[in-house]
Amino acid sequence: MRSILFCALLLLGNAAHAADKDRIIGTWKLVAVTYEDAATKERTPVLGDSPRGYQIATPEGRWLALVTANGRPVPKTDEDRAKALRSMIAYSGRYRVEDNKVITKVEVAWNEAWVGGEQVRFLRFEGDDVLNIESPPMPHPNVDNKTVKVIVTWARDKS
Repeated sequence: MRSILFCALLLLGNAAHAADKDRIIGTWKLVAVTYEDAATKERTPVLGDSPRGYQIATPEGRWLALVTANGRPVPKTDEDRAKALRSMIAYSGRYRVEDNKVITKVEVAWNEAWVGGEQVRFLRFEGDDVLNIESPPMPHPNVDNKTVKVIVTWARDKS
C-alpha cells in the first residue's frame, strides 16, 4: 500500500513540475519589483511604481529577463551611466524548472558576477496570467550589497 501511495505522490509531483514548466513558457510583462530587506523585512519598490521590463521563457529552455526603473534619463556622464546600471537588472541563459523553482545557468548579465553561475528563483502562479518570482535572500549590487529578497511580479503578455 505504501508503495502505491509513494508512486501516486511521485506522479502528482512530476505532473505539477511539468505544469509549471509549461505554464512559464511565453512572454511576460513586468508589473512590479520589490526588494524585501532580509534584516527588517521592509519592502521597497526599488525601481519605482511603474518599472518596465519583459521576461521571455522559450520551450527550448532559453531565459531572458530585462527590467529597468521608470523615469530613467538618458545617461550623459559617467555618473549617469553608473546610475543607469544600478537601475536595471538583465540576464539570460538556459533554464530548467524544478520543485517550484526556475533555475537559470547565466550566460550573460548586467552583473558580471552572475555569469557562469546559477540564479534560483521560486515560482508562484496566480491563475494563468500572473507569475510571481522570488529570489532567496542575497546581497544585491543595486543596493550596496545589502541582503534582500527580490520579489518580481509579471503578467502574461497577450499582445
